[in-house]
Amino acid sequence: MRDAVNWEHALVTGNGRQGALCWGTAAEVRLTVSHERLFLPLRAPLPAPDTATILPRLRDLLDQGQYARAAREVCEHAAAGEPAYAETVRIDPLVGAATLTVRPRRPAANLVRSVDPATGLVVLRWRDDCGETRVEVFASRPADAIVVRLSGPGGFAGHLALNLIDGSPPRPVRARTGSGTDGILLTAEFDAAWPGAPPGYRVRCRAVAGDVDGSAVRSDATLIIRTLLPGEPEPDVPGDFDVLFAAHRAAHGELMGRVHLDLAGDPADRAAPTAGLLAQPVGPALVERLFEAGRYAVVSSTGELPPTLQGVWSGTWTPPWSSGYTLDGNLPAVVSALLPTATPELLLPVFDLLEAHRDDLRHNARRLYGARGLLTPVHLSTHGRQNHFGPVWCQTFWTAGAAWMSRLYVDYWRYTGDRAFLRDRALPFLREAAEFYLDFVQVRDGTALFSPSYSPENAPASTGSQACVNATMDVAVVRDLLTNLLRYATGDPAAPAWRSLLAALPGYRVADGLLAEWCHEGLDDQPAHRHASHLWPLWYEPDPLITEDPVLRAAAVATVRSRLAWWAGAESDEMGYGLAQLGLAAAALGLAEEAYGTVVTMASRYWRDNLVPTHNRDALFNVDIAGGLPAVVAAMLVRSAHGRLDLLPALPGAWPRGRVTGLAARDAIRVRELSWEPGRAHAVLWAAERTAVVVGAPPGMTIGGAPQVTLSLPPGQPVTVLLSP
Repeated sequence: MRDAVNWEHALVTGNGRQGALCWGTAAEVRLTVSHERLFLPLRAPLPAPDTATILPRLRDLLDQGQYARAAREVCEHAAAGEPAYAETVRIDPLVGAATLTVRPRRPAANLVRSVDPATGLVVLRWRDDCGETRVEVFASRPADAIVVRLSGPGGFAGHLALNLIDGSPPRPVRARTGSGTDGILLTAEFDAAWPGAPPGYRVRCRAVAGDVDGSAVRSDATLIIRTLLPGEPEPDVPGDFDVLFAAHRAAHGELMGRVHLDLAGDPADRAAPTAGLLAQPVGPALVERLFEAGRYAVVSSTGELPPTLQGVWSGTWTPPWSSGYTLDGNLPAVVSALLPTATPELLLPVFDLLEAHRDDLRHNARRLYGARGLLTPVHLSTHGRQNHFGPVWCQTFWTAGAAWMSRLYVDYWRYTGDRAFLRDRALPFLREAAEFYLDFVQVRDGTALFSPSYSPENAPASTGSQACVNATMDVAVVRDLLTNLLRYATGDPAAPAWRSLLAALPGYRVADGLLAEWCHEGLDDQPAHRHASHLWPLWYEPDPLITEDPVLRAAAVATVRSRLAWWAGAESDEMGYGLAQLGLAAAALGLAEEAYGTVVTMASRYWRDNLVPTHNRDALFNVDIAGGLPAVVAAMLVRSAHGRLDLLPALPGAWPRGRVTGLAARDAIRVRELSWEPGRAHAVLWAAERTAVVVGAPPGMTIGGAPQVTLSLPPGQPVTVLLSP
């Protein structure tokens, strides 16, 4: 890789808490550093709009089919009570902390960049008549710092500058920089005076080895860069780059090394530069590389908090959608591969985030709908109040968030078998999530009605308004939530109420041969859309109501194919993670070529040669499909649901041979190895506890002559499964 002239094409390294974007030219290497909690304070959190007082009116409008009027009325009512709601109120954005500029005394024009996902090391190097100059960067997990080594022939010589990132912040940020004998300190102050707002931050660039005097570098040197928020200490860090790197490589490499994918690609392709692979038709080598690159981006941007839209990185004051946490699709997409790729501990920050804002989620439920329980906003960062909505994007009508997040809690338990987590964290969250739906959902003539409702960002063709009733997603997530509560919270006093609401939920609807996006009659589908939220019942443990009903299953298959045809025909510039949604649904239905089609489209349209994906086609640095692509690949190779483990359930013709190690499955099962070739396959299974599981073979193969067998996996002992014609 050659020069990167802006931060969106940078190579990345991160330890979850601290990140660095490595870009620039040989004349001016730039390292833009960031911190997972550095959200620029824009305004104090507002009370969520008090729409509970007008809920009967909103429901009357929706009953009358005045969907757009209902959405506008929310905004008018909110603005009457809080003038700030006259415009869209955005969440606090994730911003970059500072840029360290390295200007070598002897630059050249042939900068070459590389990143090693296995270690997290970024190298920027160039050569002249005197030899090679190198800038090596990694984000140390153990030391919680960005570590930089400058080296060159006869010793590195150059100049350092530490400044705020480029551009103008939407609120004033005052900064001053001071140099000392061991480096540079940048101090930034925010113009934010409300309680709880951070006053600012510091960025410390300290030389721990070499001859560095303030901004002047006179020899090979090691720098430690750390972004510090108020109250964060600055621990001592040893000055030996190699020692620091060895400790980081062990921690980072252990996470990355848990899963390995080998699709038996051409060795020459594996050695090819990423830009070359991206310029060719998608082949096994590119899928392997992006599978690893996606995992690298997510591992590197998961710390105490989960990845934002841009991971842990930012080079702008005004990132798209504020680069916070978008719960109606983006956040679930970026974390979707963490469990199947055996890194469950990296999902815990999602639960920490939700629980840190629990009071705000309760506040939302009361203010918007006069209900108990939890109501998540679509967008959040420094608080969880529902502040971001409008007459078109009527996000106060989206009530599916807590039930969707409940599935992540359940799956953490299903993949890990952690009973303490189930008891102490999962079930309390699920119970409180269900309280909201017990209060909010109306039951009319024995049938549940979700009014208002919202299918993320899509509008029925018959109305043109995103406001609606009975979105299929809402019905599906609540069915999943109540089913799991009745399964795991045995003997709970609320069980009769859960059971009653579950029985009242409307069935899935078929319209024009497709699975309808709205269960409500009269709301016609709009299939030319980037989201596929009505396929939610197939993204996790497929809903048997769909997979075991021939009519609904056929409708779901037709829906996947219809949406894929739209993506192909439109040459879409839409969000990439919609393809991950389709891929997970296709894999759940055993649609191998359709699932593969989503992988090909993600790989060919939404990745740059810096190994970071984009939100739109070659636009908007974004990590959603960094989780989505590996999740779809994993789902094509292993499917686990409802006590069943299917091997190679959606294996495409493009991968006739291959091997994957380390994938995880529900019921705390690990697929330590899965290898295959035409007509044959070999798997090694391992379970944490004695587990009975039905193991299924793909079409064209059997297990001992049968399409499936029931195995009792002993605790902690590998069991080999052979598949043959």
